[in-house]
Amino acid sequence: METALTRLVGVRHPIVQTGMGWVAGPRLVSATADAGALGILASATMTLDRLRDAVREVRCRTGEPFGVNLRADAGDAGDRVRIIIDEGVRVASFALAPSRELIAQLKEAGVVVIPSIGARRHAEKVAAWGADAVIVQGGEGGGHTGEVATSVLLPQVVDAVDLPVVAAGGFCDGRGLVAALAYGAAGVAMGTRFLLTSDSPVPDAVKASYLAATVNDVTVTRAVDGLPHRMLRSELVDSLENSGRTRALVQAVRRAAGFRRMSGLSWNRMIREGLALKHGKDLSWSQVLLAANTPMLLKSSMVDGRTDLGVMASGQVAGIIDDLPSCAELVDRILAEAEETLKSLEPLRSAP
Repeated sequence: METALTRLVGVRHPIVQTGMGWVAGPRLVSATADAGALGILASATMTLDRLRDAVREVRCRTGEPFGVNLRADAGDAGDRVRIIIDEGVRVASFALAPSRELIAQLKEAGVVVIPSIGARRHAEKVAAWGADAVIVQGGEGGGHTGEVATSVLLPQVVDAVDLPVVAAGGFCDGRGLVAALAYGAAGVAMGTRFLLTSDSPVPDAVKASYLAATVNDVTVTRAVDGLPHRMLRSELVDSLENSGRTRALVQAVRRAAGFRRMSGLSWNRMIREGLALKHGKDLSWSQVLLAANTPMLLKSSMVDGRTDLGVMASGQVAGIIDDLPSCAELVDRILAEAEETLKSLEPLRSAP
């Protein structure tokens, strides 16, 4: 199935596996790439040395194109861009809109730049700065998310920019791919669906929590870091939502201490990074600390399997996923479903 996305990045199928922290490592990315989709390596939770090693590991595992996701607001974003360029990575994706300077640096080196955006105005901005495509995430998507549903946001962006648009938020099968293409998208991006594969490194017990979730178990909360964050409801989420400020601060300090030990960051650096995430919002001190060490909360679940101590970012689509195929099986199934869906629509064209 050839689209503007497949031509742009050189993959066989218009499907993207998003860069999920602690999840989208070399194993998942290479399996996705071998399946013919675009795998995106998550770098935000990696040191610079680990990022370089991870890129090289993916390249050893597969000869197919892949990408690296990074945070545009990270203090070392320039260093990470240099690694992407030096290592010959095909695609750079961004969790936040990158600066005009970063886009220019990447494009000059021949790297395809695909920022993720959650509003039409953001798409218009990065398009004017030279982005090659955009991933549009509607409110159904996991992690930090907006309020506008994909079915409303996607056509807005398609009409606003003359770029390949990749739809994210609520996709898991071939029907969704056809629907996205009908809206004018050039493909779909999926996080939770790829998290729930046999190639995903997430512990089996955590995957079981996702599979057991209903649509109503995937909630949006501001209790973690003050920003809308879509995740599975858990003991931690309930605790934070029901805690007073003092108790929430104690919990935040304890978790921040764990992240500081893991990352090597100073308390001052962590607090500065937390404050940088406020975006003018009235955050409590517990939310500032939790915003700075959200990676530790994700690691507790996604790596350590401690769902009682961590958060489980999740798209709402988790409520309708019930199996763990390999990436190859998943991509093949999506393409087969898409073909079947398109065939089922043919009689409508010839109907009197």
